[in-house]
Amino acid sequence: MKQCTIKSSVSLSGIGLHTGAMVHMSFHPAPENSGVKFRRVDLPDQPFIDADLSKVISTNRGTTLQEGIAQVWTVEHTLSALTGLGIDNVTIELNGPEIPIMDGSAAAFVNLLQGVGIVQQNEEREVFVITESFTYEDENTGAEYIAMPSDRLEITALIDFNSKVLGQQFASIEDLTHYSAEIAPCRTFVFLHELEQLMNQNLIRGGDLDNAIVIVDRMMTQPELDELARKLNKPSVKVEREGVLNTVKLNFPNEPARHKLLDVIGDLTLVGKSIQGKIVTHKPGHKSNVEFGRVLRRKILEQAKLKGLPVYDPEKPAILEVPQIQKLLPHRHPFLLVDKIIELSENIVVGIKNVSFSDACFLGHFPDNPVFPGVLQIEALAQTGGILALHQQEEPGNWDTYFVKIDGAKFKQKVLPGDTLILKMELLTPIRRGIVQMNGTAYVGNKLVCEGVLTAQIVKRSAESDQK
Repeated sequence: MKQCTIKSSVSLSGIGLHTGAMVHMSFHPAPENSGVKFRRVDLPDQPFIDADLSKVISTNRGTTLQEGIAQVWTVEHTLSALTGLGIDNVTIELNGPEIPIMDGSAAAFVNLLQGVGIVQQNEEREVFVITESFTYEDENTGAEYIAMPSDRLEITALIDFNSKVLGQQFASIEDLTHYSAEIAPCRTFVFLHELEQLMNQNLIRGGDLDNAIVIVDRMMTQPELDELARKLNKPSVKVEREGVLNTVKLNFPNEPARHKLLDVIGDLTLVGKSIQGKIVTHKPGHKSNVEFGRVLRRKILEQAKLKGLPVYDPEKPAILEVPQIQKLLPHRHPFLLVDKIIELSENIVVGIKNVSFSDACFLGHFPDNPVFPGVLQIEALAQTGGILALHQQEEPGNWDTYFVKIDGAKFKQKVLPGDTLILKMELLTPIRRGIVQMNGTAYVGNKLVCEGVLTAQIVKRSAESDQK
């Protein structure tokens, strides 16, 4: 899939739901790999704010981003529209602190962007593919998320406000091509009895019966309604029964659940990559959406580290077995820590070490709890890297390698007897003056167990004798 932006600039204006400020908002095409950026053109130096999880400072009735002194409130509906339309790169300029609420849905943004047109760019879109199922639960809110593999993005949202009026609802989208018609028009909602509390939090100053579905699940007296209208600086209304306030007609019977799904899409846009997988969420909210997004971000980082995971097929013949390895390395049992080489090129070498309980280290290293030492994992990587460095030399069996330094060594998982270590060393810079610098990663199965940047010097043995 290719990245996309919009064909030309386009604008709209409206009032912010919480700030009550009138804001002019412009969308501009952006180059490949730039992502979504907000720009506060009303502030000195017109600062940018990346649409990124790291910029989230509040999830109280909306998602707010901040960079320095610049903030942008209520970004979720706009971001949802961009993801729903498959727009990757765009700059959004604002002359105020909050995205206009419009009618409380994403429809105004979708219609605006579809009207100006979407153009495909040359670079491929980065996609995070969910390859294994995992869960996340927010203990404070009770929100639950399940992520599963799928060949596309699918989302199901279930809501339950313990309300006899709203009840339990769910909504699903199985293909984003349905987003514009089935999700974008779904408006935000609020319970009537919450309005005064929200006002006391200095929120919903731009709230109106035209930009939210108001749900009456507890009858209020007319004096209470009149006082609430006075505080909101809005005309009073009469409430004759519980249910959706009689000034509004629902677009869908499950519009509240569909709006929650809209919010999930918008908040997860902050992950920064398209997502391929199925997500089922129960009782989602902005706070839990963002926290689940952070879980996804960690999964993305883990997946990136495994991107270069070598494929080891024991049935395939090795490039080098122990007899050939011993012609290159001076090490011998019990300190030869490479059993075979399965890949060898100018820049990359992959070795295999079968960890056995008979290895000498287990006699004295945690004998009652056998763990293969981290220093030996590093040594196994170094020996594997030595094969790459030495096989390129004339008289390769007449050289030795010596550590110069080890940077960023990390040990992620225990390595136990019976494990097969897959040892990958990748040359970072060309070998000069005998100095070799390599990035090393060791895996057991598809789990990264050890990593580090190793620097060594290769020295010819005859040269060592001459020096002595």
